Amino acid sequence: MTVQEDTSLGMAQPADCAHPTAYAPDVLSTKKTLLSIVAAGIGGAIFTFLCWVLLKTTNLPAFGPSNVMRALSTFGSAVVIGLTSALMIAWVMDEKNARAHPRWRRMLTYLVAYLSPAGLVVSTIGIPLSATRLYLDGITVDQGFRTQFMTRLTDSWHLSDMNYIDMPTFYPGMWFWFGGRFGNILGMPGWEVFQPWSLVSIAAAACILVPVWQRILGSLPVATAIALVTTCIILVTSAEEPYAAIIALGVPAASILIQRALLGAPLAMTGVILYLGFSASAYTLYTGVVALSAIVVAAIFSGIVYKSMCPLLKLLIMGTGSMAVAAIWWLPYLWALLSGRPSESATAQHYLPMSGTQFPLPMLAPSVIGLLCLIGLIFLIARSSNPDIRMMGVSLAVFYFWAALSMAITIAGTTLLGFRLDSVIAVQLATAGVMALAELRILTIHRFFPESFDPKVSQTITTALVVVLALGGLAYAQQIPARNAASIDHAYTDTDGYGQRADRYPPDATQFYAEVAEAIVGENSTTPPRDIVVLTDERNFMSYSPFRGFQGFTSHYANPLGEFETRNQVIEDWASQSWREANTPELFIDKLAEARWKTPEAFLFRANMSEAKQAMAKGEEPAGWTYDVAEDIYPNNPNVRFKGVQFNPAVFLGAGSPWRVSQIGPYVVVTKN
Repeated sequence: MTVQEDTSLGMAQPADCAHPTAYAPDVLSTKKTLLSIVAAGIGGAIFTFLCWVLLKTTNLPAFGPSNVMRALSTFGSAVVIGLTSALMIAWVMDEKNARAHPRWRRMLTYLVAYLSPAGLVVSTIGIPLSATRLYLDGITVDQGFRTQFMTRLTDSWHLSDMNYIDMPTFYPGMWFWFGGRFGNILGMPGWEVFQPWSLVSIAAAACILVPVWQRILGSLPVATAIALVTTCIILVTSAEEPYAAIIALGVPAASILIQRALLGAPLAMTGVILYLGFSASAYTLYTGVVALSAIVVAAIFSGIVYKSMCPLLKLLIMGTGSMAVAAIWWLPYLWALLSGRPSESATAQHYLPMSGTQFPLPMLAPSVIGLLCLIGLIFLIARSSNPDIRMMGVSLAVFYFWAALSMAITIAGTTLLGFRLDSVIAVQLATAGVMALAELRILTIHRFFPESFDPKVSQTITTALVVVLALGGLAYAQQIPARNAASIDHAYTDTDGYGQRADRYPPDATQFYAEVAEAIVGENSTTPPRDIVVLTDERNFMSYSPFRGFQGFTSHYANPLGEFETRNQVIEDWASQSWREANTPELFIDKLAEARWKTPEAFLFRANMSEAKQAMAKGEEPAGWTYDVAEDIYPNNPNVRFKGVQFNPAVFLGAGSPWRVSQIGPYVVVTKN
């Protein structure tokens, strides 16, 4: 299929067409594209890791009570943006004056351009986190679950559930699995490797954007600008979820590649297959919206534009290929499900914050990015005759449709997590904004004023435009640490797995977790923690130790195969029976054995063992040891309610008990003898 394309943006199209040399002198061949993508990804990862190692040798103060981190972060961002801008100006001037790039400057320009997104990751996130071992948000709320999964997959390469024993994972595990291998190489526990792996993976993905956009647009300066802008936005909107951030970074490029793939471009088709496959293995929501864009365009191409089945066949190839890639991570879970293993409905979509009740409108925000998004919106409308730009507009419409559908579907008792699309909508519009400014400078001005500018004036205009854009970028980049201030503060105020707080204030009860873990292993020293099932409502305990939980902490991250609600009923029954029919150690053990899952070999409560023993010695009924059962109460927000159930201490402390009970700090640790 050969189609005459509108090429005024100099975009490399599937059909044979010329590129305006003023805009697209840097088009990469297929071979160079592939080599550049690999080099940028590896280079960005190595650069970021070396910076992280260097930063860990410093003795910087905590982020919250000192402005030193903010000053160093701003300085780093200024160096990255300033150096990149200067080299891009020289690059453009060489091309406008038909001069060959000096070899040394050509190499330096490519090096800086390809690594500049990693530089921003280091300056805006790496430096503020350099004095703590934890990542953004510490182990607070959702980050506790993510850290638990990283701890699980660092402890063992087996792709198992983050919590339940003998169960394949339901939560997409690609990013965590590779992070676990990274931790194994460094000899670090999973919770500690979360920070460097997050920085390295985001930086690598952001650096890959430069050669990808250079291939799409044919311009190194424009590709670099898009990568830097996209990186800045993602570091504000999605940095706390690094596996989501790396997928969101590629959404605008994927939307263009889909159009080209449907028109028969082999490299674009390969890119779409890999992107959708990897995204389905890391963050399925973005896979869904991008895939929906592909379906919409394929249907339009087949039914209206070309009236041919070819686009649908290419869509089928892309869908099949991407599912084959995703099957590497999803097949164990799907096999268990199809084999008839009992399961319950997932509740991950039972969440509706205030942002999920409104459409994201970044183009109206009073900020540099807001202005850029507004320019991008106008550009998508005005230049819709260009197939690539039209595809970006169609994808944007699909994103908004998904957000609208997410709000409408709340009447059915669920959502589509539409609020998570804020970041992809912003990067889509901002990317279009950068393309608009590039076309305005390179083509439109000279189209309207063909005889007005001599080379010196033209050079001055280009320099002024780049300087203004660089200052706007710096104004936004230097605010990234402030925008993430609450998340950074959690990384310093939460107690880490070594029992320390990075801000040097006294740690909380988490400091006893290591001792608790040793007590649980105890007599089972030949049994690794991954094979020991623990019942506890201590949310962060298994973020730091790879024990198995009998129950997940909330249903929203729980594996449907784990039957969360049924387990809750069993736990409540155990607690109530411990006061009645199963009120002795022997009867309680028999009661536990009735469950169809592997029963807890250890219990962890916040309680006072001495008080229970004293009450029992007096013949009095001891106060119960509480376990908080988590209940999904969507559509309420917050969507979780905790209900305490009381276990009778006598079933653990009674005469002849098969349980070993110890007091460690505020915790009562119960393990089988």
